[in-house]
Amino acid sequence: QVQLVESGGGLVQPGGSLRLSCAVSGLTLRRYALAWFRQAPGKGREFVAANNQRSGSTIYADSVKGRFTISRDNAKNTVILQMNNLEDGGTAVYLCAAAGSIDVAQLRSPAAYDYWGQGTQVTVSS
Repeated sequence: QVQLVESGGGLVQPGGSLRLSCAVSGLTLRRYALAWFRQAPGKGREFVAANNQRSGSTIYADSVKGRFTISRDNAKNTVILQMNNLEDGGTAVYLCAAAGSIDVAQLRSPAAYDYWGQGTQVTVSS
């Protein structure tokens, strides 16, 4: 059974940092592209960052480039999102996702991902 479980969310002031983790079980992580999306109330899932180890691709949404970093630890079956200099627009549920067969052009598309976690709430507020 495949499970993705996010943790690390919380309340943070604008300009602050948070480190999100996604623990993955039931998959051989090195074979999968991994991504973070976020969903604000009343909106669709927005791409944040993705890493496809097989192609060597790591991409970010323009809105987070230079502030967020995605990384993975295949041995620990974990994917991390380090978020620095958070902005008010960063309030959302953050979800991790995994895709078994995907090319670079699809990395930003939620429909391309096979497995999803339940998400962790991040609230950016002073």
